[in-house]
Amino acid sequence: MKKQTKRLLGGLALAAGVLGAAGAILTRKKKMKAKPQRSSKHPGDVWARPGMMVTFRAELMPGREREERTFRVKELLPNGRVLLHEVDGEHAETEFAPMR
Repeated sequence: MKKQTKRLLGGLALAAGVLGAAGAILTRKKKMKAKPQRSSKHPGDVWARPGMMVTFRAELMPGREREERTFRVKELLPNGRVLLHEVDGEHAETEFAPMR
C-alpha cells in the first residue's frame, strides 16, 4: 500500500473512533438528564410524609405496646430521614415496622 493510502485509512479510523466516543458521551448525558430530580415542592416517591403515623419496630422498643411505639412524622429531611413529634433525633426508614 502507498504511504498516502495508509495515512488516509489511519485518519478515517481515528475519525470513526472520535465519532463513536462523542456519541457515547452524548448518550450518557441524555440518560443523566432524563432522570427526574426531586424538589421540595414535588418530593416524588418517598417512604413517609409529614403527618403520617409510623411505628418503631418492636426490637427497638421492647416491652412497649404498638400504640406506645407509634408516632407522627413532623418533617421529612432531604437525606430520607424523618423528625418525629415527641421524639428527639433523626430516624431512618429501617427503624420502623413495615406498613400493612
